[in-house]
Amino acid sequence: MLSMITTKLYEKAPIALIAPCFMAVFGYFLMKKLVWDLVDEVYDCGDYLLIKNGEDDIQVPLSEIINVSASVLVNPPRVTLRLAKPGKLGDEISFSPIKRFTLNPFARNEIVDNLIVRVDQARYRRNAL
Repeated sequence: MLSMITTKLYEKAPIALIAPCFMAVFGYFLMKKLVWDLVDEVYDCGDYLLIKNGEDDIQVPLSEIINVSASVLVNPPRVTLRLAKPGKLGDEISFSPIKRFTLNPFARNEIVDNLIVRVDQARYRRNAL
């Protein structure tokens, strides 16, 4: 695209600029949706998650998580936590979990499955009180 502008090729075929511009806009929105909203780090601390994003460190109790959704066949893999009460990072927090190598593209992530069970147990204990 830069060479088209410097050589003034766009004057002969202005339509040739449309495809690169479209791809740039498409790439921007794709990155915004899939990558730029991921937090930096998530640590499992037992009954809460420690989430770090830039200078922000927040603790999210497992009982305050409404839903854990994990996407399959997305690279990087994503987990989205929906929170009962919005915090500094909003009401949804997305991160990319560690995934073991497997030849099965449909394999479930053990870390995420464990987190789903523990969130459900914490929510059940909160509601039982």
